[in-house]
Amino acid sequence: MDLLQRIEQALKDAMRSRDENKRNAVRLLLTAMKVREKEIKRSLNETEIQQMISTLIKQRRDSAEQYEKGGRKDLAEKEEEEILVLQAFLPEPLGRAELEKLVGDVIAEVGARSPKDMGRVMKLLMPLVAGRVDGKEVNELVRKRLQ
Repeated sequence: MDLLQRIEQALKDAMRSRDENKRNAVRLLLTAMKVREKEIKRSLNETEIQQMISTLIKQRRDSAEQYEKGGRKDLAEKEEEEILVLQAFLPEPLGRAELEKLVGDVIAEVGARSPKDMGRVMKLLMPLVAGRVDGKEVNELVRKRLQ
């Protein structure tokens, strides 16, 4: 079953079980996907869907952090629940060792020597780790390796 089918099935399951948080999170994802499809005038592929999910997770984390600062624990918990729902659609996260190996391989493939080559490295690396690692973590690791 491909990712889109899994997402649609999750919506049906959430509606059947009357799980409002899960239903709302999945509906939000499907809506964001449809908006993006209209923008680019084609269907999204799995990598693009994973990137969309990662973006939504990042937005939820930022919102939860702001709610925590504002003293709204109830809303922060709701955001955290939505994060868990969305993370279920992503592949297993990469471990630190796997990520370091991938970074080393891509740096060697590109022949990067200095921070000036970071763009070329990131361009090849990000599709390989999309949805499996936070982009900020990848960026920091590549920057550290190229210095």
